[in-house]
Amino acid sequence: MQEPQQQHQDHGGHEDQDKEYVGFATLPNQVHRKSVKKGFDFTLMVAGESGLGKSTLVNSLFLTDLYKDRKLLNAEERITQTVEITKHTVDIEEKGVKLKLTIVDTPGFGDAIDNTECWKSVADYIDQQFEQYFRDESGLNRKNIQDNRVHCCLYFISPFGHGLRPLDVEFMKALHEKVNIVPVLAKADTLTPTEVQKKKIKIREEIEQYGIKIYQFPDCDSDEDEEFKQQDLELKESIPFAVIGSNTVVEAKGKRVRGRLYPWGIVEVENSAHCDFVKLRNMLVRTHMQDLKDVTRETHYENYRAQCIQSMTRMVVKERNRNKLTRESGTDFPIPMGPAVSESETEKLIREKDEEVQHANHEQESHHDQEHEAPHNSEHSEPDQEKH
Repeated sequence: MQEPQQQHQDHGGHEDQDKEYVGFATLPNQVHRKSVKKGFDFTLMVAGESGLGKSTLVNSLFLTDLYKDRKLLNAEERITQTVEITKHTVDIEEKGVKLKLTIVDTPGFGDAIDNTECWKSVADYIDQQFEQYFRDESGLNRKNIQDNRVHCCLYFISPFGHGLRPLDVEFMKALHEKVNIVPVLAKADTLTPTEVQKKKIKIREEIEQYGIKIYQFPDCDSDEDEEFKQQDLELKESIPFAVIGSNTVVEAKGKRVRGRLYPWGIVEVENSAHCDFVKLRNMLVRTHMQDLKDVTRETHYENYRAQCIQSMTRMVVKERNRNKLTRESGTDFPIPMGPAVSESETEKLIREKDEEVQHANHEQESHHDQEHEAPHNSEHSEPDQEKH
């Protein structure tokens, strides 16, 4: 007879818990469901001279074949080729999560003899995407805005030079305020492990020396576990990521792995002892993809947006000043003004001219009065002389 009473007490306990439980703890689940339903998008730019394995690495990263229709140019065609921007979009699905991946490639970059300002078209492309997003955001229909802003730029550094070349420095300095730059040391299988470490240290020193702002990994919170802190430290020390790309599967020790087969052995792409490919993929996809998007939105895009609004405000102020001069009202609605605008140069000049004219008129009048008084005085003096 005591068991039903026990069950009744347990049931009452659950009811008391339900009364104390509001339910907002399920908010993350709601956001997760909505996000998964909507899907995600990510735009990755790859830049660097031809032959550094950019397309191979992208295919290796996302297990896709984005460049199957690509036409390879011969040496003569490369001489006349200019820097162009090409876009490849692919929809990837993994465990029910959809990702719309856009790869922006820059064929022809750094291939000419004179590479002066060859990064300008790349910088213009990034600005165009910001401008388009700004226009869409300021428009009437903001429901289905397409985000084509570049979230990350993988910049490929040649393994054959001594650190950074002048072109590398100029490119990164021209773009570091516009996009998250992640430097990558290409074709790491052409270097010994010692050479890789020396090059990494040299490149990191030069990045600091030239004041280049590459993507900074966010600092770990104090409540993060030790394993995550260790991973974050390893990522920071891996810059620039020494990578090897491969789309072929080879057999090594009875296992099939993606890698490159050489007469002296096999280079495994997904072996962290051989290269940083896995670290780069984990950083781009598993741990920092959302942070790359957040930094693009909160820092790079906000800077562009602030510049646009400032220039628009200046134009409005100029228009108002012009309207004041012509005594015409150009706007029928109040425009929010910033801090009090100082007197314009034109108004200052006009005021000075007015003062000069008034001063000249005053002098002329006084001179005219003196001339009138002079003959009057002489008439009075002549009869006096005759009397004498």
